[in-house]
Amino acid sequence: MLKQFAFASLAATSIASMAAAQSEGEGTLRVGMSGGYFPFTFVEQDVLQGFEVDVMDAVAKETGLEVEYVTMSFSGLVGALESNRIDTIANQITITPEREAKFVFTQPYVYDGAQVVVKAGNEDEITGPEDLKGRSVAVNLGSNFEQLLNELPYAAEIDIRTYESNIEQDTALGRVDAFVMDRVSSTQVIKESPLPLALAGQPFSEIRNALPFRDDEEGRALRDRIDAALSDLREDGTLAEISQKWFDADITTAE
Repeated sequence: MLKQFAFASLAATSIASMAAAQSEGEGTLRVGMSGGYFPFTFVEQDVLQGFEVDVMDAVAKETGLEVEYVTMSFSGLVGALESNRIDTIANQITITPEREAKFVFTQPYVYDGAQVVVKAGNEDEITGPEDLKGRSVAVNLGSNFEQLLNELPYAAEIDIRTYESNIEQDTALGRVDAFVMDRVSSTQVIKESPLPLALAGQPFSEIRNALPFRDDEEGRALRDRIDAALSDLREDGTLAEISQKWFDADITTAE
């Protein structure tokens, strides 16, 4: 049965992160995420979990910071970061020139690609982004996939529709012809969901996801601290181990 992912307006702290504070590094890192992007961040049986949660719990252990998870709709996360309601976003935030103009990023910790997904049976008719001309395509509101589609030379011929949720269901029901999401999430949705969906061709754009911080003195210092922790977690194999747990593959390196 398709998992239903709950949203919460209040801060949620995972079980693992509650014991993460260490005497060597007091402080709290407020991490924003949607809690509705399986398998990266989702709520099941009232527990916030996923790849992003495990990564940030590991960062907490490495730095001595306590992580406070603040969940909200994906489209509100950037505004929350800009207004200092959270310190960073762990929700597969892709590095783009527009975002780099506003924020400072850690090193990438996920390497992925934009993927077209269609109703099962239509993957021979729609084999990639070039076949989206004259069709309706769903993307999550606030994601970078709308921008990627608008950058295509034939973007004016694509009916791009933004959604807060349910892009998978509407594609399976034929209300839109396709949706675009990252390949890793798309593969997991198809694997876990009973919806009749299929990948349409290969990824059409490389995606590097990282943690953004405000571009001020405090934000840059916090970015440097978290980035150093990510380097340590990469070197000791922790990032790869977390990735294997959720995806049976290492998506934390470019190779």
